[in-house]
Amino acid sequence: MADTFRVTSKSVLFITVDSCRYDTFLASRTPAMDQVSATFRAQAPCHFTYASHAAMFVGFTPGVADLPVPFLNPKFARLFRLGRAGHAGHGTPGFTVDGDDIVAGFRKAGYHTVGTGAAGWFDGSTPVSRRLTGNFKHFRFTGHAGVRQQLAFVKQSLARRWRDDAFVFINVGETHVPYHFEGAPWPAEDNPCRPFQAEDRADVCRARQRQCLEYVDDVLAPLIEAFAHATIVVCADHGDCWGEDGLWEHGISHPMTLTVPLLIRYRGQPVEEAVALPEAALGRLGRTAVPQPVA
Repeated sequence: MADTFRVTSKSVLFITVDSCRYDTFLASRTPAMDQVSATFRAQAPCHFTYASHAAMFVGFTPGVADLPVPFLNPKFARLFRLGRAGHAGHGTPGFTVDGDDIVAGFRKAGYHTVGTGAAGWFDGSTPVSRRLTGNFKHFRFTGHAGVRQQLAFVKQSLARRWRDDAFVFINVGETHVPYHFEGAPWPAEDNPCRPFQAEDRADVCRARQRQCLEYVDDVLAPLIEAFAHATIVVCADHGDCWGEDGLWEHGISHPMTLTVPLLIRYRGQPVEEAVALPEAALGRLGRTAVPQPVA
């Protein structure tokens, strides 16, 4: 991918690994995502897909509330800020745009806006989804088709626009229930995480979501590499409950549905370097970034 097209240093890649738990991310082998930045334990803006993305698309990405630093704590300073919308924050935002949401703002600023979503909330045949998808120049809902089709769509959409700044969004579905990916050695119909279930299948959920995340990391590695000199956000929109307090799946307010992984690379720098993260905070990182190879 990095050899077939280029993106500008002002471009943005925004990936949400739907439903991915923070502990899943720490337990997984994700060499591509690990090069984005250190992994931060963040709080999602909500416990289900639509609400979290609606909040993120107006600048409230997952945050680390007790770190008073830009981007990692959107209350302090947002990575993406809508001009004249809400409190300005206490620091300089990463990007300031004007529009109904950040997608409209980036498009108004001349960015080529491309998006693709797997979760049903992104289905363009439903009126509610247009709140999330309507401002993209190009958007494709893929459902269960898989991340490889999403990558192909993004590649095709950017192939002739490499001189333009780009805002690219991908909502990945493999990490969402039923936790399945192309070629997985279990049937997609076998969902180990159903609301109100009585059987404890937490171990199955844990193993399958981890394998799904590792598959996604491998597929998206070339795209992440292509944006390494630009800005990248990787996060979950929410997590899932796997029997904690007798609860399963998401759509419920619980620490396990609200605690998510967050990684940010800002204009080619891991966020912990870009915002001069205090040394004391570095000791709390779930996993540190893997250095980019020298070209």
